[in-house]
Amino acid sequence: MRLMPHDGQPLPAAGAQPVILPDLLALTGAAVPPAEALLATATDRVRALCSADGKVSAGLIEANQTAAHGLSWLATYVEALRQMRAWAGRLDDMGKFGETEQLILQIAFGEYLSQIHGGIPMNQGEIVRPADLGLTHDDRRAMLTDAVETLMAGANTQAARTRLVALMQEHAANVTVGHSGLDDELEMIRDQFRRFAVEKVIPFAHDWHLKDELIPMSIIGELAEMGVFGLTIPEEFGGFGLSKASMVVVSEELSRGYIGVGSLGTRSEIAAELILCGGTDDQKAQWLPRIASAEILPTAVFTEPNTGSDLGSLRTRAVKDGDTWKVTGNKTWITHAARTHVMTLLARTEPDTTDWRGLSMFLAEKTPGTDDAPFPTPGMTGGEIEVLGYRGMKEYELGFDGFEVKGENLLGGVTGQGFKQLMETFESARIQTAARAIGVACSALDVGMQYALDRKQFGKALIEFPRVSSKLAMMAVEIMVARQLTYFSAWEKDHGQRCDLEAGMAKLLGARVAWAAADNALQIHGGNGFALEYTISRILCDSRILNIFEGAAEIQAQVIARRLLG
Repeated sequence: MRLMPHDGQPLPAAGAQPVILPDLLALTGAAVPPAEALLATATDRVRALCSADGKVSAGLIEANQTAAHGLSWLATYVEALRQMRAWAGRLDDMGKFGETEQLILQIAFGEYLSQIHGGIPMNQGEIVRPADLGLTHDDRRAMLTDAVETLMAGANTQAARTRLVALMQEHAANVTVGHSGLDDELEMIRDQFRRFAVEKVIPFAHDWHLKDELIPMSIIGELAEMGVFGLTIPEEFGGFGLSKASMVVVSEELSRGYIGVGSLGTRSEIAAELILCGGTDDQKAQWLPRIASAEILPTAVFTEPNTGSDLGSLRTRAVKDGDTWKVTGNKTWITHAARTHVMTLLARTEPDTTDWRGLSMFLAEKTPGTDDAPFPTPGMTGGEIEVLGYRGMKEYELGFDGFEVKGENLLGGVTGQGFKQLMETFESARIQTAARAIGVACSALDVGMQYALDRKQFGKALIEFPRVSSKLAMMAVEIMVARQLTYFSAWEKDHGQRCDLEAGMAKLLGARVAWAAADNALQIHGGNGFALEYTISRILCDSRILNIFEGAAEIQAQVIARRLLG
């Protein structure tokens, strides 16, 4: 039996099939609805599994985590295919849908459709199968339209991957593999920050990592001059008032140089968004211009030793004492804590509560520390947490014992709003993390490809071996998939649309893509990749945190599932 593509014409005989399938845009467009239909069926089946008395139950979602989280991954894949097809359509309209872009689209559809049909890897050891979602053989067969079968059988071939890598070598000077689909202004921003990363970050990042050094203040000063810390802050408050998409591009390229540098702007972004969404007019006027100029550096102080992702259960308390608040408790995994000037500090102000309703957010001022005295502010102590990667800003445990916060620095001037205020920043934070993940993945591809070109084995460069080139091709393809999902989330945010679902998907997929890219790039290096002197050893360590911070992958999948089922 010969497969029939979407137009009813038989495929060429074995050995004669073209590298790029005919009518690719129509073919991929026709493949999206069957995937959407399968997702709709899976959602109904998982909802039934997780419901009691006609209502979705949080307890049943937790009891059926494989199904619920698997549904999150399936929905992420379907949304990713939608956005890849939309990207290709835009490029075609622009006359920029070239051979590289066609191969990326084709390989992405071939691989992701095959995984949807056969099993999606949530990580290396957990593959969610259709049966886990309550899908039957008949459900799977219904997905296998002519277009889907054609793509599954002939899209992600070794020939396609080999050709893509050949094009990557021809266009090595291009900043991205394939056209991003963004406008010229955003690409100009990308070029500017790519040049900065190449000149000021990449030559020094590995040494900072090996010596476990803070990113030099000179780098922070130059980023401030380039407007990084006020990029999305409105002009009336001293910022540039640019889009979330611009911050995504900046974070992506700086993280491609070094995730620590790419994360500097994230601290200010989170603090500024908290103040913009929840602050009083006076707080906005006082804090935002100083954050935008990097006169002050902020840090986020949320997590506690025994709560982790369960922020609603935190125990750090703030007690009113005259015109001030006194904070007592412990915090952990606080990034860039020592030399910052202000903490967005979440604490319990209602002592009789045990959940999120008793939490309040403070703009807690502190004195920046030095190497000899990292935490000189009275009522506050801290110690460094030694970590595998993501070292450039350092991680700390903090202790508070009667630490004083001015009464005027209660965010919004009202207690009990802290958790709600924090939730309003989650969309931006997860979009940011997805962007950083793309940057780290790009870094892995950069060094992996260069090593494959330079290293000779058995009389030829590593890149000439099909399994090596296939690894590089899949890195490039999945980077573009994660990129388009992230750009779509940023577009939604910029246009005032709710995007917590899409932002969560972008973060979920982006983190996995970064880890896979780093792991495969290290594999290309062989034994040398295991040596500390090689950059890929750092990139592997840096990539690992992306699946944990801003919501671990399991928490992220849980949040997505609740939205899908609710």
